[in-house]
Amino acid sequence: MNALFSYGTLQQPQVQLDTFGRLLEGQKDTLIGYKLGEVKITDEAVIKSSGKEYHPILIKSDHEEDTVDGTVFLITDAELQQADDYEVDDYQRVEAQLKSGKTCWIYAAAN
Repeated sequence: MNALFSYGTLQQPQVQLDTFGRLLEGQKDTLIGYKLGEVKITDEAVIKSSGKEYHPILIKSDHEEDTVDGTVFLITDAELQQADDYEVDDYQRVEAQLKSGKTCWIYAAAN
């Protein structure tokens, strides 16, 4: 299983159903060293699923005082690929450590 930290639309029930075909259960946690920005989405399927044209995006700051709250979901390898397919090219999947000490995947700004 893969730990995936979600801080945005992947927490929405409709997005989970559209992306994974099921509702996910998760635990609250906090990401350290990132802040939130915003990105305009142009992919019509993503906009339809989320109901939003603008999505939050993680921006690495390297400052411990910068934190983002979210939810950690345990998902399969196939579901991780489905999450990759959902996220537009503005995002890249990288590993990060959470306040709890857990390591997880996050989707952050692609530089």
